[in-house]
Amino acid sequence: MSAILGRKLGMTSIFTEDGNFVPVTVIEAGPCPVVHVKTKESDGYDAVQIGFEEIAERKANRPRLGHFVKANLAPMRHLKEFRQLANKVFLGDVLTVENFSIGDKIKVSSTSKGKGFQGVVRRHHFGGVGMTTHGQSDRPRAPGSIGSSSYPSRVFKGMRMAGRMGGTRITVRNIEVIRIMPEQNLLMVRGSVPGAINALVEIVKL
Repeated sequence: MSAILGRKLGMTSIFTEDGNFVPVTVIEAGPCPVVHVKTKESDGYDAVQIGFEEIAERKANRPRLGHFVKANLAPMRHLKEFRQLANKVFLGDVLTVENFSIGDKIKVSSTSKGKGFQGVVRRHHFGGVGMTTHGQSDRPRAPGSIGSSSYPSRVFKGMRMAGRMGGTRITVRNIEVIRIMPEQNLLMVRGSVPGAINALVEIVKL
């Protein structure tokens, strides 16, 4: 079991060893030093906290800076706990892309692109338009009727309606590692992963 933090750089396409042309997402992953180890005796659960992306000391507040000084590390922009790493890595270890191998299956978690307030056509793939021969001229993308009148005289919860779209945590599983470039701390994985360019991603080997 291995895990790492990274930053999504974008997508491209490459040829694999067997000559297949596949789309890949390029992720700058690590290096991620182990900042803190939590144990059941002291914290109530076992977990390992890792950091990603060094920052200047002036950008960290006093409590956060003290946390890194205790671990004898430079301040990091991101901190994340992984229970999967408990009892597998220890304080002072550094996680890199070399912990992964070509062909590994991973799960990737990130925050999806926020799209703001959207209507039912974009948010729920409604067909739109409707009966244009019956005088409809100003409601081609409207949701239509959303409930009965006399009974139950209300709209049921969960009705597909317009609203805020995106900006939620998404996890995609069983993504394959296609290429590893340790010198540049790069991982190339098959297909797309959630998040915008430069979004923080969490990678866990399955």
